[in-house]
Amino acid sequence: MPLVTFEGVEGSGKSTQLSLAAERLRETERDVVVTREPGGTAVGQRLRDILMDAGNAHLDPVAEWLLLEADRRQHVGELLAPALARGAFVLCDRYADATEAYQGAGRGIDLAAISFVDGLARGGVRPEMTLLYDLDPREGLSRARSRDGERSGRFESADLAFHERVRRAYLAIAAREPGRVAVIPAAAPPERVFLDTWRLLSERLGL
Repeated sequence: MPLVTFEGVEGSGKSTQLSLAAERLRETERDVVVTREPGGTAVGQRLRDILMDAGNAHLDPVAEWLLLEADRRQHVGELLAPALARGAFVLCDRYADATEAYQGAGRGIDLAAISFVDGLARGGVRPEMTLLYDLDPREGLSRARSRDGERSGRFESADLAFHERVRRAYLAIAAREPGRVAVIPAAAPPERVFLDTWRLLSERLGL
């Protein structure tokens, strides 16, 4: 069974779409694993607490990136690779594309360095399909900040220019790998966006 990743800017609704897809897949009696990055393991959750805490605004961009890669390495070894080996249908909220978009384009970290280290972290585990929920960052941030209120995290607190770079990077990835990445407009209500989500999953994965 495949690894399907869900990507998008803050507030794009990707997590909602992942939950809806998991519910529909479980109705077909498949073995479905839902996970996320960062935070897909117990160790990863501790790293997530550091990474998402707005109180850690001073965290160095390279340190941020390496913490995310550490999370990924643990995630792959402890959860993703075993689940895929047993034939589970794995849905992951963010994966390697997020690192290229957020730490590469957003933070300005060298993409060649990211590619090398991320290759070590992933150990060959690659998504068969990626759903990219595309949304104007202004709307996404408005959604995220409305949802989270005073609990807004480090990434939501970044300026608009950062989030615009992230969006452009995601769209560049989709243009580079159209066979893997499907772009879904995410401005519509969740139930309408899910129609596109399920159609693409069905078409590409033969559900």
